[in-house]
Amino acid sequence: MRRWNESRESAGGTSDVNLTPLIDVSLVLVVILLLATPLAFESSFAVRRAEAAARAATDENRTARIEVAVLSADSVRVNRAVMPSADLGRALEPLIERSPDGVVAVSCRDSVPHGSFVAALDAIKLSGAQDIAVTGR
Repeated sequence: MRRWNESRESAGGTSDVNLTPLIDVSLVLVVILLLATPLAFESSFAVRRAEAAARAATDENRTARIEVAVLSADSVRVNRAVMPSADLGRALEPLIERSPDGVVAVSCRDSVPHGSFVAALDAIKLSGAQDIAVTGR
């Protein structure tokens, strides 16, 4: 007859705890903590109130944006000043020279003929505009 210890060893062999999954999970947790730690220190951001930013705005920023609206076949509006379409080039030249980027935003009413809109775009480009942004209504 066999002893109790002998039968157990020969039937199943020795059993050890497999530590590989435990080590894998531990290393993954360490990597996650290393990546998440800097985010904990950068979680806040500064918020400025609109009033302070509005007071800091200069008159240059107001005149930097040039807006042209084609109102009809023979009239346009340049930064709130309504004028005939023939005077568009002369009115834009000093504004574009003072503008830091030379961008002109153009809008057009639906009732304006296509030829009048294209003529206004040509006058804007000939007056020295770097870029023309066509805006819709």
